[in-house]
Amino acid sequence: MRIDVVSLFPEFIAQCAAVGVVGRARERGLLTLQAWNPRDHAEGNYRRVDDRPFGGGPGMVMLIDPLRAAIQAARAADPRPARVIYMSPQGRPLTQARVRELAARERMILLCGRYEGVDERLLQAEVDEELSIGDYVLSGGELAAAVVVDAVARLQDGVLNDAESATQDSFGDDGLLDCPHYTRPVEHALGKVPDVLLSGNHAEIAKWRRQQALGRTWRRRPDLLDASALGKADRRLLEAYRAGDPASGTDD
Repeated sequence: MRIDVVSLFPEFIAQCAAVGVVGRARERGLLTLQAWNPRDHAEGNYRRVDDRPFGGGPGMVMLIDPLRAAIQAARAADPRPARVIYMSPQGRPLTQARVRELAARERMILLCGRYEGVDERLLQAEVDEELSIGDYVLSGGELAAAVVVDAVARLQDGVLNDAESATQDSFGDDGLLDCPHYTRPVEHALGKVPDVLLSGNHAEIAKWRRQQALGRTWRRRPDLLDASALGKADRRLLEAYRAGDPASGTDD
């Protein structure tokens, strides 16, 4: 996969790309990530990329031409087609299902705005879709773009050391939150590891984890549970959890 990011702060994108899952994906040749600075395409001694908004009001608006030139340069860097995604609180919400859709693409271009935003004519001409990571406003799109890059990179085949990790995450294929996890030591001042996880009985462990995922989703995000198609076995596990089954009473 190739991701190009149009940003006034390419150094931030480079730092995000150097560590963790994204860095590993790049090292393994599974992800190409490149940043494009609109200022490199601006004219004049000051390489201006913004101006005052027509109609008055606070802040500045990013100019069309530097952004358009940066997007065109990103497009030309690879012959494969790429949809341009503008990181915006007005965009379609980012969900795990949406991440899976994006991860299946060969490439994409992420556009990061700054100041009061981008000239609407540029958005109409060059942007294919808008994407939001939440109902709040950031100083710019770079943090949102970094979220998208990380979420998409970890779903590329071969990035995670254990591919099953991605399938067990919250908001996985079943739409549930993840179950609780434990590691050494078995006993600690903060509590003991549930006995079932020490039993070696993989069927019972799987059952416990499923029940915990159902129960945790019911407690914390019932809206997700309502959207899940629960079978009879899942309904029985959830009913036992809600009834206070001792085997399920580890969640807060």
